[in-house]
Amino acid sequence: MLIFLALFATGVYSLLFKLDLRRTWIVQAKITKTLFKSLHVHPRPYEVRDTEFKGFILRVEPGGTMTYFYTYRFQGKRNRYKIGRHPEITPVQARDVAHLLAAKIAQGINPQEEKKQACIERNRESVRTLRGFLKKRYEPWVLSERKRGHETVARIRCQFADLLDRPISEISAWSIEKWRAEQLKRGKKPITANRDIAALKAALSKAMEWDLIKVNPIARVKPSRIDNKTTVRYLTQDEEARLREALIERESRLRAERISANAWRRQRGYKEYPDLSGCAFADYLRPMVLLAINTGMRRGELFHLSWSNVNFHTRMLTVDGEKAKSGHTRHIPMNQEALEVLQSWQAQTTDNGLVFPAKNGSPFNNIRKSWAAVLQSAGINHFRFHDLRHHFASKLVMAGVDLNTVRELLGHADLTMTLRYAHLAPEHKAEAVSRLVQR
Repeated sequence: MLIFLALFATGVYSLLFKLDLRRTWIVQAKITKTLFKSLHVHPRPYEVRDTEFKGFILRVEPGGTMTYFYTYRFQGKRNRYKIGRHPEITPVQARDVAHLLAAKIAQGINPQEEKKQACIERNRESVRTLRGFLKKRYEPWVLSERKRGHETVARIRCQFADLLDRPISEISAWSIEKWRAEQLKRGKKPITANRDIAALKAALSKAMEWDLIKVNPIARVKPSRIDNKTTVRYLTQDEEARLREALIERESRLRAERISANAWRRQRGYKEYPDLSGCAFADYLRPMVLLAINTGMRRGELFHLSWSNVNFHTRMLTVDGEKAKSGHTRHIPMNQEALEVLQSWQAQTTDNGLVFPAKNGSPFNNIRKSWAAVLQSAGINHFRFHDLRHHFASKLVMAGVDLNTVRELLGHADLTMTLRYAHLAPEHKAEAVSRLVQR
């Protein structure tokens, strides 16, 4: 199919259009500055092929974008090299580039392959520094592969800010040892410094795996020696009693405040809040704390616990591997108190998804304010919510439960972390020593 179209500018141009197999209109004309006054946007893309220099092309998109290309054959294969866009580059400049490309082809050089290698080199150069590597390579990967990937990248950027603009191949073991010495001198705990170094070491291991560096320069940096059997914080019998009492007092106060608020709203004709007098719990905090005391679940695991993971028939809680810190699913039996707490809490909730949803229905982000208020009311100092997990484990060990069972309930990968509770079972050590006398 042939169509003739007359376009007028400084003169009259008779341009020949035809439709090729790719549904692209082809125009035969000399690509000059004057030509652009004659070109119009068409619903279909079309190409202007230069009549004086074979392979020199101007492609016009329906959106109005105009791009210069040079097409050629190299070793029997057809190639298309993008030169640039108009008006960022003029027709004369684009033509000169096309002539240079033709000269390279005559010398046996494939411009497209050369351009590809240059692009690879630019990408390699962009990730040469620690900053570039984190932004373009490591961060996208770690965010998709690790649940706390954003924390890992933030830790590296914050703690090793002085190394961000240094090439990753030039980060040395000596520079890390120097950094550690300075951090410890400033009061940083050895275990925290170890975690910082471990995060950086893991990132550089990926750089080596992805062929960005030949070796991990800090692979031989050893962690600082720390005492893994330090005394863990758990509640004494008196502290636990005070905590439970403070939780009950808090609920009594919330119920009284709700009664007062509803009386005020009733007088003014406002819609009243739900009545709490007939509920087992005033809000989420008390059942969440009691469940933590009796299951040893982490705060994040409680935040993401769903009713589908609660089996009242088998009296079993399931922590999904996707929500667990270890990445492994584990099952926790419910004792009588945990069972009754969840049954009572379910009876007063309407959400069928999360066990402890926030006001907007999503998982909690933190409960620092309410938790701190309860601790203050109970007169308990230096106790974190995570320490309820230590409290759970400590009570098990002191009750004579073997460490491997405690490990399974806590979800530890091995006994290394669980051994911190071993000192709470001194009767086992005394029994072992007493056997020497018997022999």
